[in-house]
Amino acid sequence: MNRKIKKVAVLGSGVMGSRIACHFANIGVEVLLLDIVPKDAPEGDKKARNKIVNDALDFALKSNPSPIYRRSFAKRITTGNFDDNLKDIATCDWTIEVVVERLDIKQQVFEKVEKYRKPGTLITSNTSGIPIHLMAEGRSEDFKKHFCGTHFFNPPRYLRLLEIIPTADTSKEVTDFLMLYGEQFLGKTTVLAKDTPAFIGNRVGVYSMMHVLHLVEEMGMTVEEVDKLTGPVIGRPKSATFRTSDVVGLDTLVLVANGLTTNVPLDEEKATFQTPGFITKMLENKWLGSKTNQGFFKKDKVDGKTVFLALDLKTLEYKPSQKVKFASLEAAKNIDDLRTRIKTLVASKDKAGDFYRNTFYALFAYASNRIPEITDDFYKIDDAVKAGFGWELGGFETWDALGVANTVKDMEAAGRKPAQWVYDMLAAGFTTFYKVEDGKKLYYDIASRSYKVIPGTESFILLDNIRAANTIWKNSGTTITDLGDGILNLEFHTKMNAIGGEVLEGINKAIDLAEKEYKGLVISNEGANFSAGANVAMIFMLAVEQEYDELDMAVRMFQNTMMRIRYSSIPVVLAPHNMALGGGCEMCLHSDKVVAHAELYMGLVEFGVGLIPGGGGTKEFALRLSDELQEGDIELNNFRDRFLTVGQAKVSTSAYEAFDYGYLRKGRDIVVVSRNRVLSEAKEQCLVMADEGYTPPVKRTDIRVLGKQSLGLGYIGANSMFSGNYISEHDVKISQKLAYVMSGGDLSQPSLVSEQYLLDLEREAFLQLCAEKKTLERLQSIITGGKVLRN
Repeated sequence: MNRKIKKVAVLGSGVMGSRIACHFANIGVEVLLLDIVPKDAPEGDKKARNKIVNDALDFALKSNPSPIYRRSFAKRITTGNFDDNLKDIATCDWTIEVVVERLDIKQQVFEKVEKYRKPGTLITSNTSGIPIHLMAEGRSEDFKKHFCGTHFFNPPRYLRLLEIIPTADTSKEVTDFLMLYGEQFLGKTTVLAKDTPAFIGNRVGVYSMMHVLHLVEEMGMTVEEVDKLTGPVIGRPKSATFRTSDVVGLDTLVLVANGLTTNVPLDEEKATFQTPGFITKMLENKWLGSKTNQGFFKKDKVDGKTVFLALDLKTLEYKPSQKVKFASLEAAKNIDDLRTRIKTLVASKDKAGDFYRNTFYALFAYASNRIPEITDDFYKIDDAVKAGFGWELGGFETWDALGVANTVKDMEAAGRKPAQWVYDMLAAGFTTFYKVEDGKKLYYDIASRSYKVIPGTESFILLDNIRAANTIWKNSGTTITDLGDGILNLEFHTKMNAIGGEVLEGINKAIDLAEKEYKGLVISNEGANFSAGANVAMIFMLAVEQEYDELDMAVRMFQNTMMRIRYSSIPVVLAPHNMALGGGCEMCLHSDKVVAHAELYMGLVEFGVGLIPGGGGTKEFALRLSDELQEGDIELNNFRDRFLTVGQAKVSTSAYEAFDYGYLRKGRDIVVVSRNRVLSEAKEQCLVMADEGYTPPVKRTDIRVLGKQSLGLGYIGANSMFSGNYISEHDVKISQKLAYVMSGGDLSQPSLVSEQYLLDLEREAFLQLCAEKKTLERLQSIITGGKVLRN
């Protein structure tokens, strides 16, 4: 069946419903969002009857982080109520129920839905705790055939997990469609789950969290110690365990845990889901986390300063949060490879090592014993916890990193025996859960006792899978990989993917190779962020030591490399994701095309460290301003908009907003919602340009700059902001330098200039600011504390 989704109905506008509606609007789908009519709302008064749904949507759109890529996308959402507008679901291709978690209410809703729903359309529930098959009881054959669970994780825009839970009556066509649609269009990691309590993600993820809550009592650990050990050091989110609980809400975590205690009577770890004593007391005190302004952590004022307090789990009193030190963490902090770092931590002999062995061995045993209860394939468990809880490595991937066979022995010694299928796998000569062959990641299939390609990944290009076999050159900060079909890929792997000399060398080498033997170049990576910008530590060091000739050379090299990206004889496509700041943004500005992931936080942020963009970014904004001016435009208004984007260091909150700020180019750059498809799409776009007979652009000598007209505007604006105490005296100086470059200097009248002319002005201004004491103070603040200093 050639099924298309043009319009979706979302029934229920609470926290999840309104945000699910926003995410469908994000991808261009028309949405009908419905909720109940307020009591006593009069007939015919549309505003009064839609108050609940409108208030909920308005609250969602004002929330931070935003559930919507661009505010204008909210126009794709139409609101209504169940009494007046339920009939309108007849125009929808998919109806998603997100009402209160009560079976009787859901069944009542579905009974009404069936009166209006068009046969053959999808109908799903976003329940997180009610068995899917119970909700379909009493419904028609067509309803049951097109019904299943679609469990989004909150917030739907940002958490990538989407669990698809079919019933025995669900059509395979429906299941297959939802698995593909969720990944390709909604950008989700879609995981096929069985209809079991809490499905996959929450069953294993909540178990892991509850195990830690019990362990903290047994080992006498503090909340600060646990959060230090369960955060980024092992590839988990910064919020780790206790801060995550505060954000989610302690009541929500306990609700899921209590549901599991009740609904999994045969679970060998059932007791783990029971609430520890200190949690019970916190619930009684209503210390639920962020929603009550205190949980495991809280903010307080001491002598006028904000301090962070942590809960002492023994006394249930708050005390100043303490820094945590473990010998094992010190030993592992310089190990960049996550798998190697975890192996080192688990082998350590201190308290942290004891903690890691306890938590990982418990996780491995529990996850392996959930097969075949919650799924037949262990990779789905890994996918679920990674996408739903933000883990970089799933449990079975971590087990592989430690060595499966040796870890089984250690688990047995610790009283944590894995499932029998793990022993069978090892006895049959299979020593790992995963392996990579021919650029594809394979998993051990328990049923067939063989390795198989993970379904649905055949169309992805993942650098982790091809790097070992396809690397043709590398240095300390970059790797060049052959993507096939004549296209190369350059990736960075410096800290935060910062751009220094090794990255610039890698870019030039990649272009050299591509121009000689290949068709084109893609620049992308699989790091947490595309690039946080130039290596500010290097800039600071050279500036402090007054090595201005070396600094000038470094800036020239950066500028020349950006211009090489623009004018090379082969197409260069950039594929940024998450943060693309400063130099990372400038690199994108000079590419032939950008294939951006939808979650893109892009901006020229140099102003915050006392500088202007010095790698061609200021020049490029002047060039784009020149190109966008139309006859009859008020030129100074256009200049002001571009000037403020850089001067206010504006950062997009999505790739779509990057178009609004002028970082991405309408009609040229494109957005991909599925993170796994960004590189394959970038390669395809590069190949198309190459095969169509790519011709490099002509070097520009016709850039119209406004001279003193716009320079005066920049000076007046900066002085006005200073007079109003909105910016500092140093901000005024930076603004004047920015205005000078974007105006082409103090030319007496609008003139045509070259790119090199603007680059020289830009570099000169950049170097002058590097000599300023207050700029050095700002650079130092960023380097030492990661904080923007306004001095």
